[in-house]
Amino acid sequence: MFKVNIYSIKQVKEKAGLYDLQSKVIRSPKDVHELVEKVLDLSNEASELFGIITLNTKNVIAGMHILSKGSLNSSLVHPREVFKAAILNNAASLICFHNHPSGDCSPSPEDIQLTGRLVEVGSVIGIEVLDHVIVGNDFCSLKEKGFM
Repeated sequence: MFKVNIYSIKQVKEKAGLYDLQSKVIRSPKDVHELVEKVLDLSNEASELFGIITLNTKNVIAGMHILSKGSLNSSLVHPREVFKAAILNNAASLICFHNHPSGDCSPSPEDIQLTGRLVEVGSVIGIEVLDHVIVGNDFCSLKEKGFM
């Protein structure tokens, strides 16, 4: 005889708030920037935060997940955590975001490499990565810059 453990996975909403947003639909990187600034005030964060915004099939926000808090100039992110959050949230697609505490929102080689890896994994499992937005003094869309 073998003992078999049976598990269930549940998602628990940690908090919710009302935010003065133009829409719950994400249409542009500017919408992403507005959302993360109003909810998280990322441009004033002293360490790197990496997160995702999960979207339904109509690009309506399903949730926001902070997946990593790093140091002054880096954060550790693995596709496993990114897509675990997206799957648990029944996301059709997602948008990645993180901040650069230096204020310079130019993507690093590591940002570009991670984004490519996430796009690849997303295409395999059927959750499209729509963009990766970096927030600093301004914001930068890796999609608009041609890195996706």
